[in-house]
Amino acid sequence: MQYRIMDGLEWKPSALGFGCMRLPIIGDDHNRIDEPQAIEMIRYAINNGVNYVDTAYGYHGGNSEVVVGKALKDGYRDKVMLATKLPTWLVNTYEDMDRLLNEQLTRLDTDHIDFYLLHSLSQDHWKQITKVDVFGWLDKVHAEGKIRYMGFSFHDNYDLFEEIINAYDHWTFCQIQYNYMDEDFQAGKKGLQYAASKGLGVVVMEPLRGGRLVNNLPPQIIDILNSAPTKRSLADWALQWVWNQPEVSIVLSGMSNMEQVKQNIESANRSGVNTLTQEELDILTKAKETYRKLSPIPCTGCYYCMPCPSGVNIPGNFELYNNAHIYNDFERFQKAYMHMNEADRASACEACGTCEGVCPQGIEITDRMAEVKEYFER
Repeated sequence: MQYRIMDGLEWKPSALGFGCMRLPIIGDDHNRIDEPQAIEMIRYAINNGVNYVDTAYGYHGGNSEVVVGKALKDGYRDKVMLATKLPTWLVNTYEDMDRLLNEQLTRLDTDHIDFYLLHSLSQDHWKQITKVDVFGWLDKVHAEGKIRYMGFSFHDNYDLFEEIINAYDHWTFCQIQYNYMDEDFQAGKKGLQYAASKGLGVVVMEPLRGGRLVNNLPPQIIDILNSAPTKRSLADWALQWVWNQPEVSIVLSGMSNMEQVKQNIESANRSGVNTLTQEELDILTKAKETYRKLSPIPCTGCYYCMPCPSGVNIPGNFELYNNAHIYNDFERFQKAYMHMNEADRASACEACGTCEGVCPQGIEITDRMAEVKEYFER
């Protein structure tokens, strides 16, 4: 395993962090984690040098923290830095923060959390959380030994990102979405460099864009990547691009099976700053430009919009719509759309707007749902 630097800390983070939002599940229920398999995967990663495990209050319907706690028994807790997140959208009072953190400590079966993040900060969540003296609260629970390092994960524009960094003197790190398709999205490269300049470690999420840089690449993109002299897997291309950036401290990957764990560890073992050639960087730029011309809706499949109050499968609808355009195959994906339960389809959207307040990508979901409905049900 390769290890990197987090400014201000003697501890060296592993290049790869284990993200626990996409653990293996039983059947089609995202909340039913296959515990034995998930525990085996997490422990295998730790045994092979991964020393950062990331979860959150809401992952897998709250079950991710429980399974992570089980995985870190038998001495594994002492081998890693454990990260989880305060669900900012559930905080209305100062007391809510104490209650939620204590619940997380119980779920994780630990007396402290090493890296604690304010989860998914956006304009709305930022306004909400700063009304309840969140910085005073962070200082308090830090002094109590319940958390060690304070950070935040971010899903909004660069100006807000800079404002948040400058609002609190005790940030150790931040977490941003960053991959070769999203270099200029949200905080982007400008935010990555600004955070590093202010002494913050940067944890990168969505390096594979929710798996879409592996599972949903059209043939045109694959052909571009395969034209490179150095042959890499699709996942390796995406991961190495992020690791190539000197400001990146950790790259999180949400892994769903043991094969992915092994492949990502192998990639991490070969990672390093400025290891990609200019020719390889140019090939990735060409892939990005081609992909953007093909994909109409920038959904990453993070599931923050779920569950929908009306039961609509929002990411599923967007994936079918994007795939129909990317692969130029209306008939195939319309058929898949019509095979969905009626309650899952875009046509069941009641335009309540609940989803738009939590979408990290800022997608105007109700408008795009109407677009999906019109496209597939014409």
